[in-house]
Amino acid sequence: MRTIGRSIIRIIPVLVIVSFFASSFVELLPGDPAIRLLGQERAQAPGARERVTEQLRLNDNVIVRYGKWLGDVATGDLGESVKTEGLKVTDTIRQRLPITLELTVVAQMLALLLAIPLGVVAAYRAGRRLDRFLNSASFAAISLPQFLVGILLIFVLFNQLDLLPPQGWVRLTEWDWWNHIRRLIIPVVALSLTEIAVFQRLLRADMMATLQNDFVLTARAKGMSPTHVLFRHALRPSSFSLITLAGVSTGRLIGGTVIIEQLFQLPGIGLKMIDSITGNDLVVLQGLVLVVAVAYVLLNLLVEIAYALLDPRIRRG
Repeated sequence: MRTIGRSIIRIIPVLVIVSFFASSFVELLPGDPAIRLLGQERAQAPGARERVTEQLRLNDNVIVRYGKWLGDVATGDLGESVKTEGLKVTDTIRQRLPITLELTVVAQMLALLLAIPLGVVAAYRAGRRLDRFLNSASFAAISLPQFLVGILLIFVLFNQLDLLPPQGWVRLTEWDWWNHIRRLIIPVVALSLTEIAVFQRLLRADMMATLQNDFVLTARAKGMSPTHVLFRHALRPSSFSLITLAGVSTGRLIGGTVIIEQLFQLPGIGLKMIDSITGNDLVVLQGLVLVVAVAYVLLNLLVEIAYALLDPRIRRG
């Protein structure tokens, strides 16, 4: 419990700093922020500038504005879009966050499901043909950026084979599971390919070190099967670094969805961020950045907690 408490205390300053910078985006606008947000034409409408000035509290200094904004955030009020009157930021997040989360979670699950057995097998067959092949394949996968993998998959699976649709999204609420899965495959593979390679290489290195420990050698001497030794004795102590990296990479995957959602036109958080930047809708951008940053920080907190649960030495230390 003390480890968890210390971890929670450490993330509080991080959340304060992140939220402060998110609330200060409007300070980056040159000139009159109200005119920049509304545009010259809309700013000429009677009362438009005054409404935005009051909505964003532009007459207050940065600290006062941050305190009031943080108070609204604590009550679940992230404001309303300047470009689309009446559209609450919380409604936008509620509509789009499930898509980004689904992409991230499915990509991470696919990466772990493939990387763990591949890493274990590569460590068991270290130096042999299969291990050399996996090392070469993982090196190639790490070298390819996500957007390039997505483009290549579109070219092969859509242009050449006509197997999967290149863009678009079908929501689960429409109960069209087959088309939903078909439109999910290419983005998920594009997101997870690099993670598969990184996880596999990391687990292979840790597993090779674990297989030289005395308790593993003792298990082998007792006549236990290789599968039992690898997955029951060697995998857990070899997974600490993998768990840490998986937590960090989950946050990175959320960031990677910005490019993937733009490429495949998926209506998630990432695509809305791009639209908010190009449309100069900073109120929406503030809310989206805050949600992504808080999710990233909380994921790292969960990683620390999971690490402490798996390794008794951390709890005792």
